[in-house]
Amino acid sequence: MTSYFLKQREAVPTGFLAAEAAGLRWLAEPGAVPVVEVVDEGEDFLQLERLEETGPHAAAAFDFGRRLARLHDAGAAGFGFSPAAPAFFGPLDSPFEVSTESVTSFSEFWASQRLTPLLSSVEGALTGEERATVASAVEAISAGGFDGIGGEGTEAPARVHGDLWAGNLMWTSGGCTLIDPAAHGGHRLEDLALLALFGTPFLEEIFSGYEQAHPMPEDWRQDLPAHSFFALLAHVRIFGRGFLGQTLRAARTITARAQSLDR
Repeated sequence: MTSYFLKQREAVPTGFLAAEAAGLRWLAEPGAVPVVEVVDEGEDFLQLERLEETGPHAAAAFDFGRRLARLHDAGAAGFGFSPAAPAFFGPLDSPFEVSTESVTSFSEFWASQRLTPLLSSVEGALTGEERATVASAVEAISAGGFDGIGGEGTEAPARVHGDLWAGNLMWTSGGCTLIDPAAHGGHRLEDLALLALFGTPFLEEIFSGYEQAHPMPEDWRQDLPAHSFFALLAHVRIFGRGFLGQTLRAARTITARAQSLDR
């Protein structure tokens, strides 16, 4: 008998589950990475295939890294493109809506559509100095230094999961499988930054597989705080000031990195 996983919650924002279903289908479309299958959906429920976890191991991590590069290469119509509108970020019990406007540059998308609105939503809980620290990082990103990688060139919009922390990567017999996306057109370092943010098993193997498919500049990891900054600031909004220290450290790192790239 086939077993399914039912995702359901009363009072979920209208369109939240539809956006997740559309995101899963969009990520599955290129056939690059295993993605949990959407079986059925309704306004207040999402029925998914039930996945059996096998536990992380190095070979699966390396393979996932290569596959993730292929997924990113499938591209998107623009930065900020979403396979559904409205679109959301955050857990089932406290998501918030994000823009679905499609633009041509990562800096415009990241600074104007993601970070600035998020800063506005949390600034009442920040001191003047804390707000200035965050705003400085947003300004540094807005200037365009992170549009490429390592200050070089510009990236085309990638097809990204958008919330790829370790908890949204399931280790199964079919390979590392994606769940719970905030899928959109973005910078490919967004997914890599979130894998690194809270600690993913065999992260070095994932990165090695990715770099085999997509060779990177030597200092590419120094860009990662700019690409996980939205998730950190979102944690401040959702969970409170407990994440503020990490967010402020990231903000200072981003500003310093932008200054070094500008020399």
